[in-house]
Amino acid sequence: MRFKLTKEEKNWVLYDVGNSAFMLLISTIMPIYFNYLAGNAGLSDVDYMAYWGYASSIATLVVALMGPICGTMADTKGYKKPIFTISLVVGAVGCISLGFAKNWFLFLIIYIIAKIGYSGSLIFYDSMLSDVTKTERMDNVSSQGYAWGYIGSCVPFIISLVIVLGSNVIGISMETAMTIAFAITAAWWIFMTLPLLKTYQQKYYVEKKPNAIKESFLRLVRTFQNVRKEKKVFLFLLAFFFYIDGVYTIIDMATAYGSALGLDSTGLLLALLLTQFVAFPFAIIFGRLAQKYAAEKLIMICIVAYFCIAVFAIFLSTQLQFWILAIFVGIFQGGIQALSRSYFTKIIPANQSGEYFGLMDICGKGASFMGTTVVSVVSQLTGSVNKGVGMISLMFVIGILLFRYAVRVEGTKDSEEA
Repeated sequence: MRFKLTKEEKNWVLYDVGNSAFMLLISTIMPIYFNYLAGNAGLSDVDYMAYWGYASSIATLVVALMGPICGTMADTKGYKKPIFTISLVVGAVGCISLGFAKNWFLFLIIYIIAKIGYSGSLIFYDSMLSDVTKTERMDNVSSQGYAWGYIGSCVPFIISLVIVLGSNVIGISMETAMTIAFAITAAWWIFMTLPLLKTYQQKYYVEKKPNAIKESFLRLVRTFQNVRKEKKVFLFLLAFFFYIDGVYTIIDMATAYGSALGLDSTGLLLALLLTQFVAFPFAIIFGRLAQKYAAEKLIMICIVAYFCIAVFAIFLSTQLQFWILAIFVGIFQGGIQALSRSYFTKIIPANQSGEYFGLMDICGKGASFMGTTVVSVVSQLTGSVNKGVGMISLMFVIGILLFRYAVRVEGTKDSEEA
């Protein structure tokens, strides 16, 4: 039976289409452009990848620290949409500004600011899921978001890719081509967000108190206390911290890794574009499978698959191997992200979704911080990017063990609704 989205669900999905364009850009063309700027400044390949990893780590650490407070404030009546909008503006303006940074260090600073805006907006966006759909539709709607995000983001990416790769033919410099690419991506991001800003209504919230900021801190403390008591949520977050570490690190550093190995830049970009096209149908497939099979089993399959991908990446040395890696990442990337998001939404209180997604963001961004930092440090200490990337596989092993334990625990919300 064909799954039909409601108007509110479609508008929510469109934001995935918009923000995914920025994510695709920073995981493909942007590291190559940074390599170009770094090369002009005389940085080595190992240092280039390490500095890119450190910048990603700083951005994720800042969002991890801000996330719970922003998420808690967003649960207050009338706050979620305005704070979401501010995050969007910071990200989009930062994206445009990247085109005017010609120095590698300034470029990294602006990149950090733009990444903070992008990552911050996702906390509020993810928590909107409970407002735009029903519990029984969450797995499918979440998967549709990732699926259309993958395929939709290819539109501005392909246009940007043609401009960047064809800059010599067009008669413009690499810097000018990248400035245009950043502007196209930002415009696409904003345009695709407008329908959500127009129709979104916050259905689940806590009433506004006289001192909203102080109350947010107090609610955050209570949420931390509640998470410690709710064993299922706590264990899932712990498992999520480890397995999503590998996922985000692979996303953030795939192009940087391939470039550091000396692989052809055009081939890397085309391989990662293929990842988007593969991810589109498989994200939808995982959403459909969640209607027949438990989301827990599907998430476990994805984690095990990612462990195999991480092990394969250790021995990666050729362009063909990178293409194989890109295909398998595409198969499982949407599934693990979408099902983790919808599964978490089901086991937390709906009127505290912002708070809990703020905590989930600590785990996701904290893990990403740890992953990119570990890869960067090990790469520099050993002089081998392969050994640095190999550390990711250990995170998936820990994630598998913790997730198996988490799914066996009875959940508070589940048991109340049963």
